Amino acid sequence: MSKTPRTTPRQRRSQRGAVEDRWRKRVKDEDGNTIEVPSAVAGTVTRWRARYVDNAGREHTRAFDRKVDAQKWIEKQLSALLRGDHVAPKDAKLTVGEWCDKWLVGYGTRRKSTVRQAEVHLKIIKAHFGSVPLSAVKPSDVRTWTAVLKDEGRADSYIYALYSRLSQLFTDAVHDGLVARNPCSRRTSPGTGKQRAYVATTRQVWALYEAVPEGVRPAILLGAHAGLRLAEAAALRVEDVDFGTGVVSPSIQWVDEPLKSDASRTSIPIPKEMVHLLAEAIQLGDGRFLASDQWGNPAGPWTIERAIRACRETAGLPDDFRFHDLRH
Repeated sequence: MSKTPRTTPRQRRSQRGAVEDRWRKRVKDEDGNTIEVPSAVAGTVTRWRARYVDNAGREHTRAFDRKVDAQKWIEKQLSALLRGDHVAPKDAKLTVGEWCDKWLVGYGTRRKSTVRQAEVHLKIIKAHFGSVPLSAVKPSDVRTWTAVLKDEGRADSYIYALYSRLSQLFTDAVHDGLVARNPCSRRTSPGTGKQRAYVATTRQVWALYEAVPEGVRPAILLGAHAGLRLAEAAALRVEDVDFGTGVVSPSIQWVDEPLKSDASRTSIPIPKEMVHLLAEAIQLGDGRFLASDQWGNPAGPWTIERAIRACRETAGLPDDFRFHDLRH
């Protein structure tokens, strides 16, 4: 009875590292003894080559002039494999700027407005860290960067947003095995900035309404009394308002972007007085959108925000008051 041959699972490639002398090779002499002789490339290539295999089965090599340097390098790589924080030598050369570009491609599936915000953040990050290898960024470098942002006069809340984006980049880099750890932590985190929400009084809201250009006034009403976001107020069309029943039904954001959430599609009842004010504003624009600029064109978010900035002192509002604050 013949024995069934035993099958064994395919073995993984050995992770053992080695240092090779490329100038010498071993051969058998006439008596069958092993001897060393010069190799065919002796004197024409770097003599010592260190090589090892990582956990993914990929081989990594590096050439050295001295054997001691090759041995130190390979011991460092094998130790990193044992600790679980190994980064491939090729990946260690990847710069922050290169990773930002690669990361943004994968982030492009988000909403366009979200991607645009990320692009602005990455531009600022690349201006400081662009040419620096990912593996070379230290926690002290992060603290220095946030201090530079502060010296440039950026708001604390915006500095924190930029810091959070940098931390997000490194978190994903760690997940991809490009760096061993994230240099951003509670020790390097800047302050989040003070809460800036401001609740305007009824008198201040109407003072602002009277102060801004006529075409912008519908946006003030929509933000204060309907709770619309800036991009929603700018994109609200005449057809989105039922003037008979007094109901506002947002359908898009500026410009032709989908609403931020399903809850944004909720119809909002408004008082009759507001219905009349919105109806009167139609003639100021092109007949399609409620908010308009001084030339009768649709008023974009920046036009509305700029009008508020120019009139907030007249309305008795703080210097940092924004359209968003009308929603509180």
